[in-house]
Amino acid sequence: MNIDDDAPLLTVNGVGKRYGNRIGCADVSFDLWPGEVLAIVGESGSGKTTLLNCLSTRLEPDAGSICYRTRGGEMRDVYQMREAERRFLMRTDWGFVHQNPADGLRMTVSAGANVGERLMAVGERHYGDIRGKAIDWLGRVEIASDRVDDQPRAFSGGMRQRLQIARNLVTHPRLVFMDEPTGGLDVSVQARLLDLLRSLVAELGLSAIVVTHDLAVARLISHRMMVMKDGRVIEHGLTDRVLDDPHAPYTQLLVSSILQV
Repeated sequence: MNIDDDAPLLTVNGVGKRYGNRIGCADVSFDLWPGEVLAIVGESGSGKTTLLNCLSTRLEPDAGSICYRTRGGEMRDVYQMREAERRFLMRTDWGFVHQNPADGLRMTVSAGANVGERLMAVGERHYGDIRGKAIDWLGRVEIASDRVDDQPRAFSGGMRQRLQIARNLVTHPRLVFMDEPTGGLDVSVQARLLDLLRSLVAELGLSAIVVTHDLAVARLISHRMMVMKDGRVIEHGLTDRVLDDPHAPYTQLLVSSILQV
């Protein structure tokens, strides 16, 4: 059954997380729609990574609800699911692209095995089919097929990040979380990776939530943007509108500081 594109894929209501007396994030609410890319931006310490970890079930919030529309069309609170259900969701219907690819890859097994593991999580068992799909996906992220048996530690940083993307997308997830996906890469490598991400997201009709401190990345890849400061959302709207006509003084400061560089 296909999900109704007129219904949100993810509904977030009043989500908050504290670390003792310090606010990680507070009272965050939004809907994410099928095929939409949302960028969460802000300075270091703004709460964007805490929010991403709460949304992706890596960190349990103290308040609020996060509801996901399953492939069957049912809206489920992810924190009311059994732990096994959440783990299965993360291995199949969701993806998570880490800033440091080593956190999202198994560095001591081959590139092909890294991609193939996700296929096995959804029930693939035929070695030839798994290897064939792995090689196909390596090609889609611009990694030569003759590198399929190489380990990620033999790859450059940009290649590792592209391999991590292939590992996440091979199961055709509907929602992908990305934490500073171009962070730590050279500018030329960043540009190539962003072009690849943008084309794959559009081709596959993915929804994505991308955390970044780089407004240029947000402009290139996202439809909508949330600006965070001190754990709270201070501005939220279409990406071009937020960047071209920022309303909140903090957003104006962020945008003007980029323009002055």
